[in-house]
Amino acid sequence: MTPKLIYIAGPTGVGKTALSIALAQHYNTEIVSCDSRQFYKEMQIGTAAPTAEDLATVPHHFIQHRSVTHPLNVGDYEKEALTVLDQLFKKKDYVVLTGGSGLFAQAVIEGLDQFPPIPAEVKSQLSVFYETHGITGLQDLLRDQDPKHYRTVDRQNPLRLLRALEVCFAAAAPYSSFLGKNKVTRPFKTQTFVLHQPRERLYDRINSRVDQMIEAGLEAEVKSLLKYRELSSMRSVGYQEWWPYFDGEQDKEKTIGDIKRNSRRYAKRQITWFNRFGKEALFPANTPVTEIAQLIESTDD
Repeated sequence: MTPKLIYIAGPTGVGKTALSIALAQHYNTEIVSCDSRQFYKEMQIGTAAPTAEDLATVPHHFIQHRSVTHPLNVGDYEKEALTVLDQLFKKKDYVVLTGGSGLFAQAVIEGLDQFPPIPAEVKSQLSVFYETHGITGLQDLLRDQDPKHYRTVDRQNPLRLLRALEVCFAAAAPYSSFLGKNKVTRPFKTQTFVLHQPRERLYDRINSRVDQMIEAGLEAEVKSLLKYRELSSMRSVGYQEWWPYFDGEQDKEKTIGDIKRNSRRYAKRQITWFNRFGKEALFPANTPVTEIAQLIESTDD
């Protein structure tokens, strides 16, 4: 049979980790993470990384395997992940891919989109614009230039906003017009399951998980990363909200509230992004492993 990559997708807090581990156990296989925040060993609590028990139960790849001082971009991740998959598929018929970073999953499954070169003057002009108008200015500009991409992009990530705007101005065309045009053929098939829960229940889970992170020592974890606050990885939800608190500009209660609010907003954007897979890929988060396995095997060749 053709090897199959089982992609377990869905918003933060929906229950991807539990199902992925159960599926990996069912097929006696391994898990490849495409959660770009969980790559870094210094970021455990705030990223809800798999626990030591989880990692001991099933072999995982790309979980806390590098330092924040050595970031992994999506292009390099694609190459490294494909190398890992090539090795795994030599001994496994199935491998589980999971994580909420849709772009990183897309790189593995379909390949990266191709964009036009960006002139230096465009980069410089947008950099000055960002310094002058801040992230709100970038958000407003992207909404005007590419409302379609604006609806799905991580609007709290200035690097993503700048990248999209660079393409918009360099090509005189929306960033979204370049997406999905460079799909490649992989030596494996992919079957995607997008987990979902009722919105109110998902938000309750997210709020509760943030409380658990606080109890587990999130404040101390982020404080230990203060010297890295300018790195792109530190712009993640759960980390960037602490800087005003440590700078004495707001209290802890507001900081925690901001983390919960931004986590819910992030989940909403993820849900929008995963809608591209269609309703047929949607499954309740509590779908039994046996039911998922039957669906997987029914499409094997």
